Amino acid sequence: MSDYLLDSGILIRHLRDHKGYPELLDRLTDEGDVLISVMTRFEVVRGMKDKERDSTLDLLSSLDTVMMNNEIADMAGEIVRSGRAKGISHGEADAIIAATAMQHGLALVTTNAKHFSMHNLIVFEADEVGKITLRE
Repeated sequence: MSDYLLDSGILIRHLRDHKGYPELLDRLTDEGDVLISVMTRFEVVRGMKDKERDSTLDLLSSLDTVMMNNEIADMAGEIVRSGRAKGISHGEADAIIAATAMQHGLALVTTNAKHFSMHNLIVFEADEVGKITLRE
C-alpha cells in the first residue's frame, strides 16, 4: 500500500472530467492515503474557472492538505540551489511539491514527470487516460 501526493495536473484533469481521471483518483484512494501540498492547492485555486468554483473547493476539501514547514522550505530551497549549480532549473512550486512528498515519504503522482527529476523522489506519471507509470 502506498500513500500519494497529487500534483495540480491530476486534480485539474479530474475536475475537467478527462477520461480515466475520476477512476484514477478512486484507485489511488483505494490503495492508500491521497494528499495534496499546500502549493498544489494554491495552483488549483489560482487556475480554476468561475463555473468550477464549487466542484473545485469540494474536491480540495475532500483531500488532506500538507502544510509547508521549515523542513519542507529548506529542502525545496536546496533542490532549487543544487539544481542551479548543475545547470538544472527547478521551478519553485515544483520544488515545494517535491520536498513535501520527500519529507512525508509520499509517492508523487503528476502529469509531467520531467518537472520532478529530483533524487529520492518516487514519481508516477499519469498519461492522457489516467494510467500511471513509475518514472525512474
